Amino acid sequence: MLQRIRGVGFPSETVEGDRSARARATIGVLALSLVVVSLFSLTSGASDASAWDVVFGWMVAGEAADAALSARDRIIVYDIRLPRVVLGILIGAALAVSGAVMQGLFRNPLADPGLVGVSSGAGLGAITVIVLGSTVLGPVVALFGIYALPLAAFAGGLATTLILYRVATRRGQTSIATMLLAGIALGAMAGAFSGVLVYLADDRQLRDLTFWGLGSLAGATWTKITAAGPIILLALIAAPFMARSLNAMALGEATAHHLGIPVQRFKNVAIVGVAAATGASVAVSGGIGFVGIVVPHLLRLLIGPDHRYLLPASALLGASLLLLADAVSRTIVAPAELPIGIVTAAVGAPFFLWILLRKRGILDL
Repeated sequence: MLQRIRGVGFPSETVEGDRSARARATIGVLALSLVVVSLFSLTSGASDASAWDVVFGWMVAGEAADAALSARDRIIVYDIRLPRVVLGILIGAALAVSGAVMQGLFRNPLADPGLVGVSSGAGLGAITVIVLGSTVLGPVVALFGIYALPLAAFAGGLATTLILYRVATRRGQTSIATMLLAGIALGAMAGAFSGVLVYLADDRQLRDLTFWGLGSLAGATWTKITAAGPIILLALIAAPFMARSLNAMALGEATAHHLGIPVQRFKNVAIVGVAAATGASVAVSGGIGFVGIVVPHLLRLLIGPDHRYLLPASALLGASLLLLADAVSRTIVAPAELPIGIVTAAVGAPFFLWILLRKRGILDL
C-alpha cells in the first residue's frame, strides 16, 4: 500500500531510489562552495589582501575602499587574480559539462571530449601558431594579433570534429562506435603532426610548448576571456536543454527515438557544443586533463544519472576543482608556478584507474 502511495507521488513520500532531493541539496552546497573557493583563490598569493578586504572593496567606493585595498593590491586582485578566477570557472565548468554530455551521449563513464579528437585538434592548431607564427604564418598572426592563438586552437578543434562527422556519418546516421574509433585515430594523427612541429621548434618555442601543453591559467587576461568566454557561455547555456534527450539516450537510441527525441539532430548539436566548449578552453588554457572524466563520474555516484541535476552540478564542481588546482599550482612551489595540468593529472589519473578497475569488477563500492 505504501508503495502504491509512493507511486502516486504524495509530497510527503519519496519514491525509492529517487535522489532529486539530494541532488538539489548537493547543487546548493556546490554553489556555496564555489563562492568560498573563488574568494580563497582571489586572496591566496603574494598579496596579503584578505577575503573581507576584497568583498569590502566591491561593496563600497571612495576613501574607505582605498583604505581596504592599496593600489598594489587592487592591481593584483582585479587585474591578475580576478581574470584568472573567471577564466578558471569558465574552463572548469566547460570541461566538466563536456565530459558529462559525452558520457551521457556514449552511455559510457569513460567517455571524454579527448576521445573524439577535439583536444588534440585544438592543440595542433595552437602549436602551429606557436611554431610557425614568426615565419610562414607571420601575416596571419599580424592580422589577428593576440587572438591568433585562441582562434587557431578553436579552428583546429572544430576541423577535427567536422572530419570526424565525415568519417562516422553514413546516410544521415552517425555510428557512436565508429565515432569513438575515428576520434582516437584523428587524435593520434594530430599528435603526430604536433610532434613534427615540436621537432622544428627552437628552444624558446619548446619552452612555450611545454608549459602550454601542461595547462595553465597564468596568462589569464580580460582579452582572453572576451575571446573565449562567449563561446564557452553559449555551450554552458545550451547544455541544460540537452538533459531530457540525454536521459532518453540512456535507454538506447531506438527507445529515445520512440520517445520523440530527434536522435541524429541531437547528436549533431551535442558534438558541436562539446567541440566549441573544449576547443575554446584548450585555446586559452592549454591541455588540462581528467576534469571531464572525474567530475561527472563522481557526481553520478553521489546524485544519480539524471542530467537535469548532473549537468549544473558538474559545472559547479568542475569550476571549484579547477580553481583549487590552480591555487595549489601557484603556492606549492612558490614563487614559481607549477603547471595546472600536472595537478589535475596527479589527482585524476589514480581516480581514472579506479574507474577502470571498478568497471571490470575488481573493486566494489
